[in-house]
Amino acid sequence: MSRLISLFAVLFLFWVVLSGFFTPFLLGAGVLCALAVAWLANRMDVVDHEGHPIHLGPRLFTYWPWLFVEIVKSAWMVSKIILDPKLPISPTMVKFTPGQRTVVGLVTHANSITLTPATISIEVAPGEFVVHGLTRENALACIDSEMDRQVQRFEGQRAVKDAA
Repeated sequence: MSRLISLFAVLFLFWVVLSGFFTPFLLGAGVLCALAVAWLANRMDVVDHEGHPIHLGPRLFTYWPWLFVEIVKSAWMVSKIILDPKLPISPTMVKFTPGQRTVVGLVTHANSITLTPATISIEVAPGEFVVHGLTRENALACIDSEMDRQVQRFEGQRAVKDAA
């Protein structure tokens, strides 16, 4: 029930933020739409720990800033490569085993890799990721990476390096 209420609140807040208008009619329409979507989602049985992972909410405030910094650093590195007259690229694909245990963790890790310039997740499976990197260093940096450890912390497990 708490997930359903949380889903309604998130949907209504999203409606208000995107609308930007606070007339009684639009607020009422927002409430009705959020209720309808929450009800349909509940009927489809997608309001669960994966479909609406509210338990991860507080950890977002530490993970997103870290990811933003990584995206900026990587974008700067890609800009330097592009502006270099020699264009020092060495496209490489690597396979590695991610440390995540949950579907939400695997998806977060794969999407974080893809959001970071110079790398893209090509194939994602529970036991294996295939990642393409603009340079060999980018691709190899995905193996046993800080991102893997950060996503493990985000999904609520202690990273292997932290346990030692």
